[in-house]
Amino acid sequence: MTCVTVVGGGLAGCEAAWQLAEAGFSVRLQEMKPLKYTPAHHYEGLAELVCSNSLKANRINSAAGLLKAEMTCLGSLLTQCAKKSAVPAGGALAVDRKQFSDLVTKAVRSHPNITLETTVAEEIPDTPVIVATGPLTDGKMAWDIERRCGSRLSFFDAAAPIVSFESLDKEKIFFAARYGRGDADYINCPMNREEYEAFYEALITAERAELHECDKSFFRVYEGCMPIEVLASRGKDTMRFGPLKPVGLTDPRTGHRPWAVVQLRKETQEGTMYNLVGFQTNLKFPEQKRVFSMIPGLQHADFYRYGVMHRNFFLDSPRLLNADYSLRGAEYVYFAGQMTGVEGYMESAASGILAGKNLARKLQGKPPMILPRETMMGALAAYISSAPTENFQPMGANMGILPDLPERIRGKQEKYQAYADRALAVLDSYLQKLG
Repeated sequence: MTCVTVVGGGLAGCEAAWQLAEAGFSVRLQEMKPLKYTPAHHYEGLAELVCSNSLKANRINSAAGLLKAEMTCLGSLLTQCAKKSAVPAGGALAVDRKQFSDLVTKAVRSHPNITLETTVAEEIPDTPVIVATGPLTDGKMAWDIERRCGSRLSFFDAAAPIVSFESLDKEKIFFAARYGRGDADYINCPMNREEYEAFYEALITAERAELHECDKSFFRVYEGCMPIEVLASRGKDTMRFGPLKPVGLTDPRTGHRPWAVVQLRKETQEGTMYNLVGFQTNLKFPEQKRVFSMIPGLQHADFYRYGVMHRNFFLDSPRLLNADYSLRGAEYVYFAGQMTGVEGYMESAASGILAGKNLARKLQGKPPMILPRETMMGALAAYISSAPTENFQPMGANMGILPDLPERIRGKQEKYQAYADRALAVLDSYLQKLG
């Protein structure tokens, strides 16, 4: 039985290892935890979620929902585990982080074709390999990747704080789902204009954590995971048109729409912990406590975790990778995960599925699985392997990367539904022909 190595036990690595094992290959899955942790990781289990516990929308007529549907069609391990560990989150699929990680870890450990090795990998092995070491890859492995690939690009990513539900002031908050979609799973902290403007002033003048000297020249915030203080610095109303937009919500105490609303989402199925939606931050911890406690309902909040910010790396993938996630010029070396330029939990996992399936097909002497661009997974693979390299930036699932529909559809939801229907039909046809 051919032995294949997967380096990294994150979402992409676990999906890649699963696909290879299901194809009948012996897999060595190398994961450095608990011997070593990155600045963003804390739990020893596999597939740890670090930024948010939300896997985004479930609706099939959304980019995130379509992506998960395609992954399910391709035998995703993580979508199965996500559904089993889901917590109420309106129209989104959010999970209990610990339970999700535990389910993935148990499945991986139980597979007869996977051997989980606890080791700090320092170089790309000579065996057929998928490198899924993540956007925080450093040390000797980072140098070896640079040796193989040349220079890397970088951006900064950030995580939001988590607070105790018990410590919230229940008189100042209310449960509701925006636009009435789904159940009332979100906690809403309404602000009037005076409260919002005071919060805004405190936020933009709060002291931020120091960046390491070597990171300063690389400081480029990724737009899809922007620290709240950076967003606020772009103008007084930017937050009100972003994560604090009050549209679709009514404060039951006043009967009116608030000036702004901070939303909190469940972290655990028991509802003991909530995260501040859209509040990724690089403020110093005491400043987070001071400023975020100004939010109505959070005056006496206990913070289980403060927000953190860290430097991420990704490859110049259009120059380096093929659409099957293989490294150009290296026959049995594949990459997967955020380091390839896909952005998001499920996007990372989806790249692992395709890398795993394609390495398996390569070893079986079969042609690569290059999904049609009408599918979300195919469009992402095409983007990271062919986007302009002048200013390559990570890309998450969105309807804008899909080819235009042949007919013009005016309604947004109807248009997105047509995209989804076409994608799933094309995927089904492609898989039947592929055999």
